[in-house]
Amino acid sequence: MTTTGSSVSTAAPYYLPVRDEVEVFEAAYRGRLSIMLKGPTGCGKTRFVEHMAHRFGVDLHTVSCHEDITAADLLGRYLLVGGETQWVDGPLTRSVRKGAICYLDEIVEARQDSIVSIHPLADHRRELSLERQGGTKLNAADGFGLVISYNPGYQSILKDLKISTRQRMVAIELGYPPPELEHSIVLHETGAHEDVVGDFINLAQAIRRLEDSGLKEVASTRTLVAAGVLVANGLTPRQAAVAAMAGPLTDDRVLQDGLLTMVDNYVS
Repeated sequence: MTTTGSSVSTAAPYYLPVRDEVEVFEAAYRGRLSIMLKGPTGCGKTRFVEHMAHRFGVDLHTVSCHEDITAADLLGRYLLVGGETQWVDGPLTRSVRKGAICYLDEIVEARQDSIVSIHPLADHRRELSLERQGGTKLNAADGFGLVISYNPGYQSILKDLKISTRQRMVAIELGYPPPELEHSIVLHETGAHEDVVGDFINLAQAIRRLEDSGLKEVASTRTLVAAGVLVANGLTPRQAAVAAMAGPLTDDRVLQDGLLTMVDNYVS
């Protein structure tokens, strides 16, 4: 399990709204409703949550979910500390006690028992049950918010959210920004020359238009930012596009050759 806890900083994490996601998040958070973010890899889901946590002035605890995460990883467990057995809160429990936002990233990767454990928190009860502490029940402190995210492109019958989980959430659909907004984002994040950024944007758009290519993923906004950072640190635009945009997408030699041809066509 990967968890991070962040305190409120003075500078808001940069986020450029695409549609009405900020307004929907604000209304849901103020209404004490849980939030489900849906969108492809690298489209800005995590940055969006960071931005909103700062906007509301609350701490953020992020959990990067995977198949080995259990309910105990989220809620807490007894550990041997200094020769004594002590209860140690998990990130979800800490968020409930302190009134922070808990963000469960790629929640469909987690085990079902851990997903079910959030149900009493995600509905009107806003209550957490700690079975390992004798069934202790915690009411969520003011400011607590539950946010989950996943990539619909990776869904399968075996890895999907149950309807009982979905119906406890307010859904926000996120996608890659339109070219003009993505251009502004990459410029802000990297400081690369606007013509270079424009070439990267055009390349990304071309890769995203590919159908039945065999690629599991396409060039994301995250990869565009990485390419811009590489240019800002001395690589040529072509080197950066290959290393950050084309290279990570596949190990298949035929697909790689096709992507390299696209790089040559779009990047000076």
